[in-house]
Formats: sequence, structure tokens, C-alpha cells
Amino acid sequence: MKFRTLMRHLRQGLKNIARNGWMTVASVGAVTTTLILVGAFLALMLNLNQMADNIEEDVEISTLIDLTLNEEEITDLGSQIEQINGVKSVTFSSKDDQLESLIESMGDEGRSWELFEQDNPLNHVYVVQATDPEDTESIANQIREMEGVQEVEYGASVVNRLFTFNEYARNIGLALIIGLVFTAIFLISNTIKITIMARSKEIGIMKLVGATNGFIRWPFFIEGLLLGVLGSILPIGVILTGYYYLANNVSDQISYSFVEILPYNPFAWQLSLLILGIGAFIGVWGSVMSVRKFLKV
Repeated sequence: MKFRTLMRHLRQGLKNIARNGWMTVASVGAVTTTLILVGAFLALMLNLNQMADNIEEDVEISTLIDLTLNEEEITDLGSQIEQINGVKSVTFSSKDDQLESLIESMGDEGRSWELFEQDNPLNHVYVVQATDPEDTESIANQIREMEGVQEVEYGASVVNRLFTFNEYARNIGLALIIGLVFTAIFLISNTIKITIMARSKEIGIMKLVGATNGFIRWPFFIEGLLLGVLGSILPIGVILTGYYYLANNVSDQISYSFVEILPYNPFAWQLSLLILGIGAFIGVWGSVMSVRKFLKV
């Protein structure tokens, strides 16, 4: 396409936007509102995924070793666990380490356990982590069948609920975002339909004098693209400002280690570029839908 032709299409697209007046304002406003919601949902989903990943990475299998095993048998058991497919790491924790950890976790109440330091009733433990947290249950079941294992603990009910919640949260969030995007596409499509109907005679004359299908389509594509890009400007500003506040003020007040907000840079800028891309896609796709249905070229 020649530069002069491209500039002609750009001018025509801008004229279409100006000509539609309040419909243009309504479309840009709808896209803006939609993209603000999309941006908020994306930021929430990605941060929830990060938190879920943090929690999943902390899921551990505590393998209580039978008190009757000697050192050689304990070492052999650890080697067997390491050979299980999907095991990421196996860490030995002696019963003295377990008692010390128990005392520290209970604070002042843990002092009563200091009486057992000379005759420790706890088990040696192998702490096992899976490469894929969702394999935790399978690995735990395999460890449970091994000789020399007294008990296996990993919080089965809590872990299974966590994985189920994460899956539902991702699917629901994705469905909401797709629904919002299609709503914006529908609104832009209607705006461009009005432009096409208003210019139906002009388009007919252009066809009669030999204008190609592409020549007729391009101004509408540019119009849709501009509507989408204009509608993404305010959401990007809201996202950059809002996330900057969250990253610099709210994250410092969170005391839970697994609640970790993604860093402002580069996350906020990447999210902004994604919003811009979604806005452009919404505009162009809305235009494509309108042109195909109404021009019949």
C-alpha cells in the first residue's frame, strides 16, 4: 500500500470518528470501562496465581520414619524416596530438629516440651517436595507404602481444596475477561455499522467506479483500531497509577509471606501493553465483523 493511500485511509477513519459524534464517545467510553475492568481482573488473576504458586511451592510431605530403623536403614529409605518420579527434593530432619522447631513454634507454651530434650519421643522426618505440586498426593501414597515409614502427612484435605480453588478461580476469571472483551467488540461493531449504513450510497458509488474491496474496508479498520486505542488510554493510566500505589504502600503492610504482590516494574508496564493490544484487537475485530456483515464486498 502506498503512503499516500494509507494517509487517505487514516484521514477517512478520523473523519468517521468525528462524524459519529456521541456514538464515538459512547463506544470509547464502553471500551474504556471494559478495559479498566479487564485490567483489574488481569492484575487480580495474575497476582492470585502468583500467590497460589507460592503456596503450592510450600506444600511439603512430612514422612515420619519408624523409630526402630537404624542409620543405614534411614539412609536407604531416603534414597528410595529420591528415586520416586516427580520428587524435587528430600531433606532429612532429625528428631532433635523437630523438637526444636516445635518448641519455637509454640512460643511460651513450648517450654514444657523442653523436658523431653533428654528423652525425645518424636520421629526423624524426611521432608519431601514434589516438582509439580499437583503430584503431591500421588507421591505421598507411594511413600506411604514403603517399609520403614510410620506415617505420611501433607494436609491432604487442605491441599486438594487449594488446587480446586485455584482451578476454579482461573477459569472464572478467564470467562469474565472473555465476556467483557466480547461486550466491547459488540459495542464498537455497532458504531461502525452506523457509519457503514450512513455511507451506503457513497460506498455503492465507489464500487461502481472500480474501488477494490480492500480500499473500502481500510478506513473502517482504521476507525475500529483508533476507537480501541483511544479506549485503552485511560485504563492504562488507571492501571499504572493504581498498581504503583499498591506496590509501594499496600504490599509493605502485608505480613503473610505467601501474599506477594508482583513488582511494579516490569509487571505494570507489561500489563499496560497487554491492555493496549486488547484494545486494538477489540477495535479491529469489531470493525471486521461489521464490514463482513454489511458491506457484502
